[in-house]
Amino acid sequence: MSTIDGLPPLREVIAAHGLSAKKALGQNFLLDLNLTAKIARVAGDLGGADVLEVGPGPGGLTRGLLAEGARRVLAVEKDTRCLAALAEIAAAYPGRLEVVNGDALALDPLAHLTPPVKIVANLPYNVGTELLVRWLTPAIWPPVWSSLTLMFQKEVAERIVAEPGSKAYGRLAILAQWRTDARIALKLPPEAFTPPPKVASAVVHLTALPAPRFEADPAVLERVVAAAFGQRRKMLRASLKGLAPGIEDLLQSVGIAPTERAEQLPLEAFCALARALVAARG
Repeated sequence: MSTIDGLPPLREVIAAHGLSAKKALGQNFLLDLNLTAKIARVAGDLGGADVLEVGPGPGGLTRGLLAEGARRVLAVEKDTRCLAALAEIAAAYPGRLEVVNGDALALDPLAHLTPPVKIVANLPYNVGTELLVRWLTPAIWPPVWSSLTLMFQKEVAERIVAEPGSKAYGRLAILAQWRTDARIALKLPPEAFTPPPKVASAVVHLTALPAPRFEADPAVLERVVAAAFGQRRKMLRASLKGLAPGIEDLLQSVGIAPTERAEQLPLEAFCALARALVAARG
């Protein structure tokens, strides 16, 4: 599919505007509009939703989102070279695309969107994980967004959906699975991108739960998880000893053997330990 909306094929757009991907910005462009439309469809019905897109580049996914019926797209793009190409898309979809030139890490674009909000992005590799963690840890839950449909390096995607006992299981899995349903929806080879990255990629779809799966104070849970996986090869009685005096007794009180290691604990056990730490502090 060379076009979905009467606009030029992406290769022509890139050539016309001199948009060679910049490694410093973590850019790898998806030029196949079949693929970008497919990613947009992973996000579900967009007809009644505002969509936040980070790092649209020349606008392949942006066009997919608009063609799939997004009520409004707010695209945050740091690279000023891409603005002219995005302006052409905005002209083709009057009133439905707003482009903000800025750094998504320095903005709060969600404040400018009307629920329901979905976040759909082929995230720049150099900021993808940090943005995900921010979106998973808002001050109030449920969040403004109802779902995240995000492209990551395949290794990062696997960490998000990892299960206990696997090498990929860690902080990202806990943060994601505590408050969302997460699944890998698509896998893409390096040659799907221009220029091809050195690794495969995957699209992860995360749906916000109305409440966390298990009760826990978010800040305490984060400290427990950070300490446990910060020294993941150590037994929990060693990696967690700085959290509270008598950590072995606390672990045993919630049914966790002090000799276990972090990657062996299910999400529910981490939450139980977080609750026990709060109770122990009175």
